[in-house]
Amino acid sequence: MKSIGFLSFGHWSDSPYSQTRTASDALLQAVDLAVAAEELGADGAYFRVHHFARQLASPFPLLAAIGAKTERIEIGTGVIDMRYENPMYMAEDAGAADLIAGGRLQLGISRGSPEQVIDGWRYFGYQPSEGETEADMARKHAEVLLKLLAGDGFAQPNPRPMFPNPPGLLRVEPHSEGLRERIWWGASSNSTAVWAAEHGMNLMSSTLKNDEGGAPFHVQQAEQIRAFRKAWVEAGWQREPRVSVSRSIFALTTDQDHEFFGRDGDSTDQVGYIDADTRAIFGRSYAAQPDELIAQLAEDEAIAEADTLLLTLPTQLGVDYNAHLLENVLTHVAPALDWR
Repeated sequence: MKSIGFLSFGHWSDSPYSQTRTASDALLQAVDLAVAAEELGADGAYFRVHHFARQLASPFPLLAAIGAKTERIEIGTGVIDMRYENPMYMAEDAGAADLIAGGRLQLGISRGSPEQVIDGWRYFGYQPSEGETEADMARKHAEVLLKLLAGDGFAQPNPRPMFPNPPGLLRVEPHSEGLRERIWWGASSNSTAVWAAEHGMNLMSSTLKNDEGGAPFHVQQAEQIRAFRKAWVEAGWQREPRVSVSRSIFALTTDQDHEFFGRDGDSTDQVGYIDADTRAIFGRSYAAQPDELIAQLAEDEAIAEADTLLLTLPTQLGVDYNAHLLENVLTHVAPALDWR
């Protein structure tokens, strides 16, 4: 059985083919798509965070809005770049959004990926300490966030406060119980997957990862997941961790589906460099008629290892069409693979 949701980057542009022309369109359509996904029986609505881009950025107003408009669906990010984040403020925002949603937030965070501008986190007021890298800075921010979400008091109260304080040291408010266990780390390498397990975070693995050995993408990703689960057991955590993978999956059932994605049926893994030093492997897209698609997906080792599948959607094609794509997978593919 799989938890099946969608992952949206929230692109917008004023190009002629786009049904998402503005930032307002992207945000309001994201809410509508989450509502539609819940009505279809999907399990999650997840959103990518990119700064300095015509995509979704500040996630918590959006997550709170979706939380207020839905009742059941998980609401998450995939992922928030921790190089840009003030963990104190983030803990407050996350706690508030989670309370509005009734405890349905699933927050994916990470070290981040190459961005639209050079060292964009510097414009947000952050820079690594002497002798540290930006990745070190992101992991430090993440570790602070995890401590804050545990809910322990740490701040010395003012002896003459404006309002009465509870006894003892104070914590960041509002606190949402259980959110600490719903933090995911977006890992691009096996070693960072192990680090996530050691810190008690769920694993979020995308459609690309560091190329570590040259095997097909889904095989490398399955190896990453197994390394994560092994490290989780060794760390002594008592709860069962969750693992998600992302895929571009299009079940072709209409002429329009074939027009948009028919050429993706020949997709293969791609290898390239996401920066000067990092060779990455990018997973293929899946696009075929349902019977053929079912046979292809049955061979994907990483999907088999994961408990959560996030379907990347081309959001500029509009809410109705994306709901159709999601329904195609839920109806024509998932039952045949025992995902439902």
